[in-house]
Amino acid sequence: MANAADHRYWATVWRRLKADRKAIACLVMLVSLILAVVLGPALWSIDPEAQFLNQIASPPIGSRTAIVVDADELWTGPASNVRDDGQSPGRLSLVEANTEFVRLAWQQDARASGYQLYRWSDGMNAASLGMPIAVLDAEDSWYEDRLNLRPQPYEYTLLSVDELGTELKRQQIRVLPVLAMSEFDAELAKLAEGETTIELPAHPLGTDHLGRDMLSRLLTGGQVSLFIGIFAPLVYMLFGLAYGATSALIGGRVDAIMMSVVDFVIALPFLLFMILFRVALGTEPGESGITALIIALIALGWPSPARLVRGEILRLREMPYIEAARLMGAGQRYLIARHLIPNVMGSVLVSFTFAIPSAIFTEAFLSFIGMGVVPPAPSWGAMCNDGISRLLTNPHMMLFPALAISITVLLFNLLGDALRDAMAIRRGAE
Repeated sequence: MANAADHRYWATVWRRLKADRKAIACLVMLVSLILAVVLGPALWSIDPEAQFLNQIASPPIGSRTAIVVDADELWTGPASNVRDDGQSPGRLSLVEANTEFVRLAWQQDARASGYQLYRWSDGMNAASLGMPIAVLDAEDSWYEDRLNLRPQPYEYTLLSVDELGTELKRQQIRVLPVLAMSEFDAELAKLAEGETTIELPAHPLGTDHLGRDMLSRLLTGGQVSLFIGIFAPLVYMLFGLAYGATSALIGGRVDAIMMSVVDFVIALPFLLFMILFRVALGTEPGESGITALIIALIALGWPSPARLVRGEILRLREMPYIEAARLMGAGQRYLIARHLIPNVMGSVLVSFTFAIPSAIFTEAFLSFIGMGVVPPAPSWGAMCNDGISRLLTNPHMMLFPALAISITVLLFNLLGDALRDAMAIRRGAE
């Protein structure tokens, strides 16, 4: 009879969950998220540690073609000090232009005692000459610009000045650098070697402050965050289940002593013990404390499920069907296996779904303050820590990992609410 009632109960729970569109949507999204995190790093081929130094802190961008140039040695100038653009001899002229360097040359002005070079780009005041990038001597007739170049139009202005700084002559040239990557950067980013043209991969979520792909780091970091968020609650929920059930079934003085231990552990400060575990495990400053974090979550997280299970079992022991089973000769093991544990699992399952987001948030917070996962190992909390200092200039570095944490926590909380509502029918029926 009891088994038939249990089957009817779980069948009713499943029917109610299937009828709840919000619960089904949350479940589908959670499964998709977990699959993306588990399989994503294998499907998204970009190495999370590969650095694209020509795309540092780049917003989301598609794939592009770039030329590979030798940018290891500084330019020593043209073979002759006279360069022109083919239209007006003696003018400021372009020798070569790409995003690694822009090389300019001009004919020396006999009247000038020096030169001033400015670079203007879109977004600057149209009436200004732009950003001053060089003050040159009268003997100079060339300049190589390597200052934060992007594949966008620039206008260079060269002023010939006398000893007092008075402008004698002004020359201007408009330049559009082509996208390029140095041989060293191409090797660092683990792209094809020995090629003159390469295809830069797309970065759907942009790159971070070191030029690393945000999507690959988000997927890899999700493995760490979800592993901690699921593994630690699973272990301490199982331990709490065994501890609480044992305490309730034994009862008496042993129960009082065991509950005193629970009250003592609940009063312990988590952050302090996290630090103590790091010290005990020999975790040095700057090293990831994943092991210490998991141990701290397990060691201090089990009292709540233990109290929940103890209360449920004490309530179930007084139910009429338990008394009837005893009168029919059922032993303690049979009651535990067939009646008590199955009826407690509903509450434990709901509690587990709420414990997961709490553990994920704890990992994110500790990684954010540098006590959990630390760079270069990625996690969602560590990525938020990297992005907070660049929130105003590069908001995508903070936005995407924060969204990943928020969406994951929200989905688990909504699923827990749906499970709690679906499983509430038992108490109503009883």
